[in-house]
Amino acid sequence: MSSAPLSALPSSDRPDVTARLREALLRADFSADGLLDLLGAPAYAALARSEIVPALRATRGDTPLETLVRLFLLQQPVPRARLAGMLPVDDCLAAGWLTAVGGDEVAATVDVRPYGGPGGEDWFIVSDLGCAVGGAGGIGSRAEGVVLGVGGASTTLAGITVRTPAGSALDLGTGSGIQALHAAQHATRVTATDLNPRALDITALTLALSGAPAADLRQGSLFEPVGEETYDLIVSNPPFVISPGARLTYRDGGMGGDDLCRTLVQQAGARLNEGGYAQFLANWQHVEGEDWQDRLRSWVPRGCDAWIVQREVQDITQYAELWLRDAGDHRDDPAVYQARYDAWLDEFEARKVKGVGFGWITLRRSAAAETEPSVVVEEWPHPVEQPLGDAIRAHFERVGFLREHDDAALLAGHFRLTQEVVQEQVGLPGAEDPEHVVLRQHRGMRRATKVDTVGAGFAGVCDGSLSAGRILDAIAQLVGEDPVLLRDRTPAQIRLLVEQGFLEPVR
Repeated sequence: MSSAPLSALPSSDRPDVTARLREALLRADFSADGLLDLLGAPAYAALARSEIVPALRATRGDTPLETLVRLFLLQQPVPRARLAGMLPVDDCLAAGWLTAVGGDEVAATVDVRPYGGPGGEDWFIVSDLGCAVGGAGGIGSRAEGVVLGVGGASTTLAGITVRTPAGSALDLGTGSGIQALHAAQHATRVTATDLNPRALDITALTLALSGAPAADLRQGSLFEPVGEETYDLIVSNPPFVISPGARLTYRDGGMGGDDLCRTLVQQAGARLNEGGYAQFLANWQHVEGEDWQDRLRSWVPRGCDAWIVQREVQDITQYAELWLRDAGDHRDDPAVYQARYDAWLDEFEARKVKGVGFGWITLRRSAAAETEPSVVVEEWPHPVEQPLGDAIRAHFERVGFLREHDDAALLAGHFRLTQEVVQEQVGLPGAEDPEHVVLRQHRGMRRATKVDTVGAGFAGVCDGSLSAGRILDAIAQLVGEDPVLLRDRTPAQIRLLVEQGFLEPVR
């Protein structure tokens, strides 16, 4: 664990060298697929745990790919002569991508990790040395301005982001630039901000080395750098860690408790264009005597619908240990570690915090939400299928549909069972009737919901050809029930099935 000053960064004013370096990396198949083929699945997975020994063993040869993986991903010095036919070595030295070490070796000044884009693009994420391959074993440097590479949080946010064409996108707290890189594929104009000027420099390198358009880079905290400008998309993987003090810029927001996440969400509404989305990862406090869902509802700004999903809750000891290990504090003197641990627990006890939630927050700006907002706050710790951007967009489309349709309009509407929904009947073996029927999704959020026999029958015949009312009339005749009463009591169940994505309206 290094506390030494961070290395000088490559120059962002040498696009010719960056372009030639990109060509050389691609020529050697230094890509996400090439890396997996070279290392094999176990060694590749170990990188995400900050374990590089398996990868070192798999790159003991002298092929171009093995050499470049050792140089740019595993931070190993390489003989300069071996690079002669692979890279523009002199230009990379002059531009600062490489530095001379020892007599005849060179080393990388930054980590470069291959990253596959959603359309098969070959991208490269630049980060500080020791920070490219994961965070489970602690970051590679404790310098205040260190910039990390791709982690689980980064890929989670990229996966849940709505990817419709956008005129403008804002990546707030850009870090190494991965969200800006994704946004550049579907937004005409991308603005990326960060409190840390080093992060902005690294974002510029990530975009250039990935062959993506440059972003409008601005330094500052939260929305200060963009003033009153508005956007079609705002994304942020902010420094959400609830910690005592602000030791590390990339994770510690410097505000008390969960105030940074709350402020970010509350201020986002005014920066969204109509129909625009703001999507965040966040931590929030579970405070003694307070409902956590009510706490989060209070964050939602006026004029926005919201969908907030809590994916995990940790007690305060688990949470403190997670982030102490993240910073490598568990490798310090035991007395220092204990003092830091105590400081975390003192902070939580003073705020009456009993646990910390982690999850996703999505806002959608809507004129209708001014008077009738939809705010869904739920706990969903179960497996989901990424990417979820389309599922999140569809959720808000369904919210709009349900808001515009009263029960009479709902019964006049036509619906279709969504793809890959299966019906399960649960009951005792040999029983004449099931105890209950479950509808289960095999895509997206992978929800399951109990329905009664009417709900199961209704969903089973929804193919868009008949109106909901006509289907209920037919079911009433089959089961010998009054069709008027059935029409009165069923819309609530239909609404739930639509809201949760089991049924979709046929427009």
